[in-house]
This record gives sequence, structure tokens and C-alpha cells, in this order.
Amino acid sequence: MSYTPRLKEKYDKEISKALKEKFGFKSSMRIPKLEKIVLSQGIGAATSDKKLIESAVNDMSIIAGQKAVVTNSKKDISNFKLRKGMPVGVKVTLRGEKMYEFLDRFISVSLPRTRDFRGINPKGFDGRGNYNMGIKEHIIFPEIDIDKVNKIFGMDITFVTSTDSDEEARALFGEFGFPFVKK
Repeated sequence: MSYTPRLKEKYDKEISKALKEKFGFKSSMRIPKLEKIVLSQGIGAATSDKKLIESAVNDMSIIAGQKAVVTNSKKDISNFKLRKGMPVGVKVTLRGEKMYEFLDRFISVSLPRTRDFRGINPKGFDGRGNYNMGIKEHIIFPEIDIDKVNKIFGMDITFVTSTDSDEEARALFGEFGFPFVKK
């Protein structure tokens, strides 16, 4: 018997049916689904300290469960002492089962560990069905050992869906259990 993530099972059995009924989709291919999750960190201090990139790659790899990729600058900016090709950040793109595993850990464990957490801001939708949010501290993830962290970084998380409608995407995330702030 193979393992399927809890939220993937929930999507297949409950969420897709609920969305199909709510919006009256005729085809099951029209039902919105989560396509990928992109985690990214910009590390501006990496221009002066190269070890920050290595620690960021390690931390991001532990959080995501797959190897993180270093992002490099695309052009020279003299005011920031930045040269083309210098490492400036880290990113990971999650798809499939790893995406659902991360989403489950993020909603049920990491978000409640956020300091002064009152819910997710519902204004992070981009008009095309995708949701963007930022986290101030990457140590909210239980995989990270706080004693071994030499610098705390923020993180941007982008949830990419298959729909172009913010309303459909909001309903999808609501079914997944995103704790949006009520207006």
C-alpha cells in the first residue's frame, strides 16, 4: 500500500466535490487545484558574508524536504556592492506529494507557532488565483533547530493554483483550512 498525504486525500474525496457543487462546474478539469508552492528567501547580507547562503540553503532544504537552489543577481548594482552572478537568495519549488506534505505542516504546525498570530491576511491574492504571503521568521518551522541558526531570515511563500479567479482560489484555500482573518 502506498502513502498519500492527508491533504491530497482530502482534496480528492471532499474538496473537489465541494468546489464543484459551489461553483457549478460541468467538467472535473475546471475544478481549481493547487499546482505548486514556491518558497523563497532574499539574503541581502550574502554579498559580504558567503556563509549565510550555505546556511540558508541548508535551512530551506530542511524545511521543504528537497534541495534548495541558490538564486544569483542578474545585473550589477553599484550602490549595493552587487555584481552580476553573485548569490542573493535561495528558493525551492514544491510539487506533488511534497507540496501537500509541506502545506499540511504549514497550516497545522508552523502557522500556529507564529508570534502574535491572528490569521492570514486575505489581501494576498494577485488577481490571477495565486496567493502570496511573507513570514518574518523562518524558525517557526519545527524542523529548524533554533540553537543552530546563526541568523533569522524572512521567507516569501507563493501558492500557485490552476484557476484565474481569486474567488475560486479563496474557496480552495478555505477548504484546505487556511485561517484567513475575517473581515
